[in-house]
Amino acid sequence: MRGALIYGAYGYTGELVLEQALATGLRPVLAGRNAAAVEALAARHGLEARVFGLEDPAALDRGLAGIGAVAHCAGPFSRTALPMAEACLRNRVHYLDITGEIAVFEDLHGLDARARAAGITLLPGSGFDVVPSDCLAAHLARRLPGATSLALGFQSTGRVSRGTATTMVENLHRGGWVRRGGRLTPVPAGWRARTIDFGAGPVHAMTIPWGDVATAWHSTGIPDVEVYLAVPPTARAAARLSNLVRPLLATRVVQSLLLRRVRAGAPGPSAERRARSACLLWGEARAPRGRVVARLRVPDGYTHTAHAAVAVLERLLAGGAAAGFQTPSRAFGPDFVLQLPGVSRTDDPTEES
Repeated sequence: MRGALIYGAYGYTGELVLEQALATGLRPVLAGRNAAAVEALAARHGLEARVFGLEDPAALDRGLAGIGAVAHCAGPFSRTALPMAEACLRNRVHYLDITGEIAVFEDLHGLDARARAAGITLLPGSGFDVVPSDCLAAHLARRLPGATSLALGFQSTGRVSRGTATTMVENLHRGGWVRRGGRLTPVPAGWRARTIDFGAGPVHAMTIPWGDVATAWHSTGIPDVEVYLAVPPTARAAARLSNLVRPLLATRVVQSLLLRRVRAGAPGPSAERRARSACLLWGEARAPRGRVVARLRVPDGYTHTAHAAVAVLERLLAGGAAAGFQTPSRAFGPDFVLQLPGVSRTDDPTEES
């Protein structure tokens, strides 16, 4: 069996994925563009290091020689996903990443026919976003066949890494997205608010443009999808204010200033902080004659990403997913998330109208 490669293994989340891979007995090849970082990390663990960027297709092809599956952990994925996915197509290597970006999911969905022809799986979103929420969406669709609308919500006690913050900054000017009638539809930032009970009482939440706006449609066929994040009311006010200055947020000066502040911070939450954190997910599906609600509790998002990405990697290496573009629930079923450490799910009774 050909082996695994982790690209971007020296990044904050990449190292967590590596630690989990080693804990399960995998001995992946480590790769990235930073020679010093890759080689030092590989030497520390007695692993093979490969140094290559994503701009040179020939270098990418050499880097993927003898590899069966790539865990792509180097964002922002809006810039890095397609070059790596194209290389995986050329070399017949399974692909997974840990993105949560709508555009990336749609771009890789566009490669579905080529992936099926090559006999490989493309499985973006193999981390916190979107493994638990995608499985929750599929579970709700299973409970309520014929559902016409889906809402998903997140509440987290953790903080984000530099990589996640970088992606957020680079997308500040893009506003929000929902799905209507099966079509991706732009909306203003902070477009809609609602009160959600994640299990400990109602909290304020607002719409956000997270990856499930793309993936939940592919997984369930439910035509109307909204995604919410629990935030204080002041955060929604700030989001709505950002709609007035979106062109300014896209300028090089503002982007440079915000990214400089991101890079000055810590790479990500400490192990102690992650151990104290948890993420709560809520989902609601509606049909003309009914409504279902379910909730998930998962560990800190970065810890869960490491668990999920390595579980997906192991399955891809074993040939356990169909060829083509896949979502987590399409590849492994709605209950896949329950096989990961520290995850629990509860269902409210079905409501009929």
